[in-house]
Amino acid sequence: MKAVAYQKSLPISQADSLQDITLADPVPGARDLLVEVRAVSVNPVDTKIRQSAAAEAGEWKVLGWDVAGVVRAVGAGVSGFKAGDRVWYAGSIARQGSNSELHVVDERIVGKMPTSLDFAQAAALPLTAITAWEMLFDRLGIVPGKQPSNASLLIVGAAGGVGSIMLQLARRLTALTVIGTASRPETKAWVKQLGAHHVIDHSLSFADELKRIGIPQVEYVVSLTQTEAHFAELAAVIAPQGKFGLIDDPKALDITLLKAKSISLHWELMFTRSLFSTDDMAGQGRLLSELAELVDSGLIQTTLGENFGRINASNLKRAHALLESGKSRGKIVLEGF
Repeated sequence: MKAVAYQKSLPISQADSLQDITLADPVPGARDLLVEVRAVSVNPVDTKIRQSAAAEAGEWKVLGWDVAGVVRAVGAGVSGFKAGDRVWYAGSIARQGSNSELHVVDERIVGKMPTSLDFAQAAALPLTAITAWEMLFDRLGIVPGKQPSNASLLIVGAAGGVGSIMLQLARRLTALTVIGTASRPETKAWVKQLGAHHVIDHSLSFADELKRIGIPQVEYVVSLTQTEAHFAELAAVIAPQGKFGLIDDPKALDITLLKAKSISLHWELMFTRSLFSTDDMAGQGRLLSELAELVDSGLIQTTLGENFGRINASNLKRAHALLESGKSRGKIVLEGF
């Protein structure tokens, strides 16, 4: 099968940072699906792993953790899927990634694709939607529903992949006042389009920006990027007994800043269930199936920002470079080989 992979961790500008190669077709295990990959999207985790984790000696490392495709075969223990099913999922970082013509994945973390989306539109959603869903409803404990609420949610870096779907989930499924941050005209417009009640500029003072919109304190903060740079300011604007969630990789945080107001801290990594084969691992498959219904009902839209064309090393390098620049909006998708 065709694949895009690398052997050494290199800057994306170097020729061998990602290469077009041929690998043996994977064989599904008992609980696996063998999926024909039709479209993939690119996430910050792809760039982070490429920069930090080389392949084993003599081997190739394949990145990619967002798939929309068609089941070609199923393992002996699979019960929920059959050949021909259109599926979407985000995979596991403990296995080879999806930048390949064929991919194997545990059925428990797979959902049926929305019928209203094409493969490129669908590929934009799984990893970020799982991340956003788990952060809001599992980590922060926000209860879905439209019961009246005076609480506010601040999403820092709301124009990116996770922010783009978190905005929609929070706006459509809760009664929270949703505030997104963005700093450029085009990203501010994107955040507003996706449902934010208010948009503030994270390059300015958070305290001043929140006062400007008449909400000086917020009950929930989710920081999706540059948490280390913003942490002290964010701690100051969280209401007493509020909750702080993050997904990025700050080198150091002074969490004592949260103590006086009894603020709780919550990490989210959507790969945790698959990494540790948790008892609730199948919850991700159910989550994706529920999300598909929300998409097909028109409540949630795809967060596809740009389609970079075919799945090959050249186009994936462009995608990695854009993500590393910090200027992407929504999700970058590639489609077909």
